[in-house]
Amino acid sequence: MRILAFDTAGNGCSVCLWQDGQTLALRTLPMSHGQAEQLIPMIAAVREDSGLGWQDLDAIAVTIGPGSFTGLRVGLAAAQGLTLATGLPVIGITTLEAYARQAANAGHRGAILVAVDARRDDLYLQPFHADDAGSLRPLAPPLAAPVEQVAPLLADWGITTATVTGDATALLDGIAALTASHPQAAVDPACLAGLAAGRSAAEAPAIPLYIRPPDAAIPQNGGQLRPDVPHD
Repeated sequence: MRILAFDTAGNGCSVCLWQDGQTLALRTLPMSHGQAEQLIPMIAAVREDSGLGWQDLDAIAVTIGPGSFTGLRVGLAAAQGLTLATGLPVIGITTLEAYARQAANAGHRGAILVAVDARRDDLYLQPFHADDAGSLRPLAPPLAAPVEQVAPLLADWGITTATVTGDATALLDGIAALTASHPQAAVDPACLAGLAAGRSAAEAPAIPLYIRPPDAAIPQNGGQLRPDVPHD
């Protein structure tokens, strides 16, 4: 199975072409803004590097959030445009599951808490459990919460020890239950492709996951963003 996978929802823009567990081509750039200008050229570059045409691919995988509102929309809009042009199915994977899978792939077992910086006073969080074989299951739905609520949430979930992973691990130093750390700056698109390979577009549609309302408001003044609303 050959999958084009890309992530623009977080602190980077990353694209890969993946085939049955092997990365055929990869491009990554660290960035918090500007993915719209970089994504399509990076997709063209990995296709050229791999030597594959659209007819050689089986699916497209994209992160659906949570993350930057602007970055998330860039990735989803690109995926929609590509599926219209190529007919390839698009499979959506949450950034939270992707981070958890990366930690499990690195050998972490038991409870895994994914923490993603929401770029405000809170974090996007979701707990998972990785069994001895590395199979992953969520322990609770995703949510947004401030740092001071993380320890009480872990207690509510019955988690006494856990690995913390994601791009916000440094913000959770000192929480006793978080006994191991697996920091990650961004989603690995190869991991994203691996998750998508076992699912269909019907099982995992590319629908954005918004845990809280976006920072940007719908314009009400002739197409300009409201000056009193912080922009992503």
